[in-house]
Amino acid sequence: MTNKRPTLSIKPAAAKNAKPAAQRMRASYEVKPVLQPGYRPDLKADSLALCLLGAANAVAQVRAGAALPQALLTAFGVTAAAPQARGAIQDIAYRTMRQLGRSETLLGLMTSKAPEPPMLASLLCCALTLIDTPDGAEPPYEVFTVVDQAVTVASSHPDMAHAKGMVNAVLRRFLREREDLLKTALMQPVAQFNYPQWWIDAAKAAYPGNWQAILAAGNAQPPLTLRVNRRKTTVEAYLRLLADAGMGATQIGPSAVRLDKALGVALIPGFDEGLASVQDAGAQLAAPLLDVQDGMRVLDACAAPGGKTCHLLELAQLELTALDSDPKRLERVGENLERLGLGATLKAFEAQTSVWWDGQQFDRILADVPCTASGIVRRHPDIRWLRRKGDALQLATLSAKILDNLWQMLRPNGKLLFVTCSLWPQESEAQAAAFAVRHNATRLAAPGQLLPTGTAVQDHDGLFYALFQKNAT
Repeated sequence: MTNKRPTLSIKPAAAKNAKPAAQRMRASYEVKPVLQPGYRPDLKADSLALCLLGAANAVAQVRAGAALPQALLTAFGVTAAAPQARGAIQDIAYRTMRQLGRSETLLGLMTSKAPEPPMLASLLCCALTLIDTPDGAEPPYEVFTVVDQAVTVASSHPDMAHAKGMVNAVLRRFLREREDLLKTALMQPVAQFNYPQWWIDAAKAAYPGNWQAILAAGNAQPPLTLRVNRRKTTVEAYLRLLADAGMGATQIGPSAVRLDKALGVALIPGFDEGLASVQDAGAQLAAPLLDVQDGMRVLDACAAPGGKTCHLLELAQLELTALDSDPKRLERVGENLERLGLGATLKAFEAQTSVWWDGQQFDRILADVPCTASGIVRRHPDIRWLRRKGDALQLATLSAKILDNLWQMLRPNGKLLFVTCSLWPQESEAQAAAFAVRHNATRLAAPGQLLPTGTAVQDHDGLFYALFQKNAT
């Protein structure tokens, strides 16, 4: 018989000379860095480095699924950025979103694997965006300043300090080999057009004759377009007011004025007094299409942020209900109404339900339904990176439920305007055609699909309009 040595079981706490867990050395495979995306490095408040850090933080959040406006608010807080720095952070982040396909492709050509953590990759994309300006445009900053400040960001942040040499090497390699790297990168459609491949394929299928122009329009810098409040002034008088303030502007619609140079709303003459509101020229077509008259009972479904709500009330004295599922966004409707001196009933409910409805039918209904927002990517360039191929079908299904629900709330001979800011036919024309068949609705004249454009006389996002009248039985 073989004698076995007895085994002795010792609890960690009772082991002789055992060190507390916090003091023990861990094996290398056990070491997992604790990321600190909210870390605030000691960077100068007016430095490009601080702005690159904020933009990289925002871009990393978008790549993780956050919408850019919300990501920027977080980034502003992380960096404690002053107003001027916030403007630069926002500018860099929006530029990067418009050029992300190109920058990520270039980064893949110059690195053997995706840089980690994600904020490091985002920092490199932001820096590449600033030094790789398409179409020969003048870089917004000196290229070597961008390289230096990007390295400064990496050096100052615990999540990226290990890679400061790599940041320097990648950016300087791009400057040395720019021509060859771009030639290789631009062979890939994602880099050439700056959209996901599925989006490019969808545009080709829907618009085989002009898909490239549509994609290019979505990459353009959007204008700042105002809607003149014709209840308080005229377009001619407002243009004179702008000219007296030294601001160039052009009329591009019945009430639409495009400023030659974008600026904050606080600097827009007459804005606080309600003489004008910010609204895309294409979106300004909605309210007039409904042909509202004084005394009508009107519903604006999915109303936030309230541009169309306010426009309707500028056109006539109405009993208007503004409905939106998001209470926070509905607050913005209230703020816009207050600024313009207008009134409406605000209700925070989902438009596919009827629990909020009092049973009285409406004379007019505006249904600006949820969609992929593929027509407004020049204003929201993050959308293309946040959407997935199956989103259009899911949103079209929800929108059909909303339209069917709202139809019962429309009185006979009343009108319903169906609006989306989508380019995809399954969310727009196919939806409208199916709705008309389901309800035997009379389709009236309306623009249909508006493609995004930016010419001297027309400058608007991509929207779809279908107007229906309910037949009296």
